[in-house]
Amino acid sequence: MDFEFFGTEQHKIDVNEFLERHDSLLLDVRADEEVMTIKLPLAYHCPVLEIPMHNVPQRINEIPHDKMIGVFCSSGVRCVIIFAYLKSKGYENVKILTGGYANLVQALLPGKIYKKSKDIK
Repeated sequence: MDFEFFGTEQHKIDVNEFLERHDSLLLDVRADEEVMTIKLPLAYHCPVLEIPMHNVPQRINEIPHDKMIGVFCSSGVRCVIIFAYLKSKGYENVKILTGGYANLVQALLPGKIYKKSKDIK
């Protein structure tokens, strides 16, 4: 990971692109209080694994190596830390979801959810 890697944002993935994948898992690293306030089940899109940032080292064995891991937090700070941590632990297929809540909410508007639910059925 060099200047070009970060300068061309190879460590990030657009929420819409992430939700279209079939091999993805959302790693929600928000605090328990945030998760209890706004749950992100993403039932028609991908599995969600909720592990607060400070618990990731103790629970790293729950994070699969064979899926695209999209790291999510509300502000973008914690997901950068966890992205770097997972990369240091050998995770190759990990990206930061861009845009926090704003981009996620736009990707989950009724029309988009309806289309996704029809694709699955």
